[in-house]
Amino acid sequence: MTSPYSVDLDKNPANFQPLSPLSFLSRAAMVFPDHVAIVHGAARITYREFYARSRRLASALHKAGIGKGDTVSVMLPNVPSMLEAHYGVPMVGAVLHSMNTRLDAAIIAFQLDHAEAKLVITDREFSAVMKEALELADVKPIIIDYDDHEFPQAGEKLGSIDYEDFLQSGDPEFEWKLPDNEWDAISLNYTSGTTGNPKGVVYHHRGAALLAQGNVITGSMAKHAVYLWTLPMFHCNGWCFPWTLSVIAGTHVCLRWVRQKPMWDAIADHGVTHLCGAPIVMSTLLSTPAAEKRDLDHQVEFFTAAAPPPESVLAAMKQEGFNVTHLYGLTETYGPAVVNDWKAEWDALPAAEQAVKKARQGVRYAALDDLTIRDPETMEELPWDGETIGEVMFRGNVVMKGYLKNREASDKAFAGGWFHSGDLGVRHPDGYIQLKDRSKDIIISGGENISSIEVEDTIHKHPAVAAVAVVARPDEKWGETPCAFVELKPDQSATAEDLIEWCREHLARYKCPRHVIFAEIPKTSTGKMQKFKLREMAKAI
Repeated sequence: MTSPYSVDLDKNPANFQPLSPLSFLSRAAMVFPDHVAIVHGAARITYREFYARSRRLASALHKAGIGKGDTVSVMLPNVPSMLEAHYGVPMVGAVLHSMNTRLDAAIIAFQLDHAEAKLVITDREFSAVMKEALELADVKPIIIDYDDHEFPQAGEKLGSIDYEDFLQSGDPEFEWKLPDNEWDAISLNYTSGTTGNPKGVVYHHRGAALLAQGNVITGSMAKHAVYLWTLPMFHCNGWCFPWTLSVIAGTHVCLRWVRQKPMWDAIADHGVTHLCGAPIVMSTLLSTPAAEKRDLDHQVEFFTAAAPPPESVLAAMKQEGFNVTHLYGLTETYGPAVVNDWKAEWDALPAAEQAVKKARQGVRYAALDDLTIRDPETMEELPWDGETIGEVMFRGNVVMKGYLKNREASDKAFAGGWFHSGDLGVRHPDGYIQLKDRSKDIIISGGENISSIEVEDTIHKHPAVAAVAVVARPDEKWGETPCAFVELKPDQSATAEDLIEWCREHLARYKCPRHVIFAEIPKTSTGKMQKFKLREMAKAI
């Protein structure tokens, strides 16, 4: 029998439109045209101007031949042009590829080629590494140089046109439209590359719109909230906050560099209500000389991912006026999609017990449909007993489309109808999950993912090294840092300083181990390195 609700009730333009975060900016510009959208140095950009500049960018890109499905790559810090790119690029149906500003030239070149970049916007601070990368890459994109007029950089110009001139060639009334399909790609972000080249994670308009609104709910963000950009926007599109602030007509306070005094000044002078960052951001705030700190007349919400903060850091942050909330997610989930939702009754617990609660990753965002701990082989859901370890899995609209040009990896990640995170954890009786290990041995240092395999491969190439294993060592400032355990060849010698310097010659500096321990590496009967023992050894150092 046909249901009456399926007869003559069809989708049409009046009752169905594709979800996209682009509509948030047009609304904010209409309702609050004179409200300050962006603060950058002495510059103030209203929502009217922000929208017009984004449309200019879209128009200029269109004139340059950029259209649906084309990739626009950007190498930019947290500056206004990065925010404009989050709107202007997808307004023409193109895909925004934000590159990590700490990458080396070879990885950048790989990403440019893999993404088939048609146009690149690059800040002059990064011209040296970008010049090398562009020489290595096979693609020959249009190059646009960004000059930060608030904080001028002396780097070489790589293209024939400046960003502001490029914008002026565009139309501030450019008639953009929503995507034909909310499943269309909006952005491309690369993983850290744990077993070779990084994988390209593709986001769609629907997911970006939902997580952008989910951030408002998770962060309890009121209208006109003020957000400080301590989190790099190249990280998972800044956890979708470039789109979130338009939902509530909030103010973006740009921060080109994460430095102590500018952070405190920005928080106090602009009334910052929210910021995000890795443990290193908390350490930077707390270690600021007393003379450079500012008294805050309001509580600031601080959202952190990566390794859970130590009890001492949580207490110090609270004393300084920050309420810390622990989040968890992956590049594949648009950034954090799990929150340690704090319960009022936990405030009565002793500090040590509160810290135990704070260390848990938590429960799903409202924008995520389901979160589970399962046996990755049988796909059976495991007990909520806080003890049975399984793989953390996600399901919902804020999970990526898949990996670009990598069907095999996508199929593996989505096996059984769930996204497999590769992280191992437990679920407590109250439903909150807690990570116990990372099956891929990823080290999260200062918010950056570091592949232990990559560091091991580099150290192993040293002529004196017979065997090496790299694990995470807890660090108060960075959250975690790489710690290398090394066995030398019988007839060779090397010091810890020698191996660290070797790494600095072959890796980005943040990937280099802080500690090198010369010791016999514990192994199983089959010769497999027992990294769980090494982690315990690293903690004891």
